[in-house]
Amino acid sequence: MSTSMENDGRPRARDAVPADVGKLLGLVHALAEYEREPDQVKATEADLAEALFGADPKVFALVAENAGVVLGMLIYFVTFSTWTGRHGLYVEDLFVVPGQRRRGTGKALLGALAERAAQRGCARVEWAVLDWNQPAIDFYLSLGAVPMDEWRTFRLSGDALSNLAATGTQNSAL
Repeated sequence: MSTSMENDGRPRARDAVPADVGKLLGLVHALAEYEREPDQVKATEADLAEALFGADPKVFALVAENAGVVLGMLIYFVTFSTWTGRHGLYVEDLFVVPGQRRRGTGKALLGALAERAAQRGCARVEWAVLDWNQPAIDFYLSLGAVPMDEWRTFRLSGDALSNLAATGTQNSAL
């Protein structure tokens, strides 16, 4: 993979390193602000450091930078498709700082992820986008991504998750 040290003026994607955790958390906060949910971020630097670089990481991150300045991030994890019988990669967060959009930063991040998917023999890369985020939707379409309009995302959290978990332990042989 290319490094950020090439000086053709284009952003370069690289694997995040522990020293990037503070920058990543700052980008997570900026993403939450952009998505109109600024108070929803509960993660700390310690949480991100453990998740990304702990003994058994289940999530991974790329950063895009130019001249040593971090311009964006992509956080992803491994999935599995029973239909293809192969793993895939799921983009949890993709964010490019506002002043750096339309300069190849997002494409560099997704290109680096696509490279990893190909190297690992993954069948697909997937992500969700807010339905009002037309600039992002247009960008994804320009890359050849296909919307999965017939699918809806569901989430269990908070009390609903706790309540279901309590029911599960009562009826489980685990």
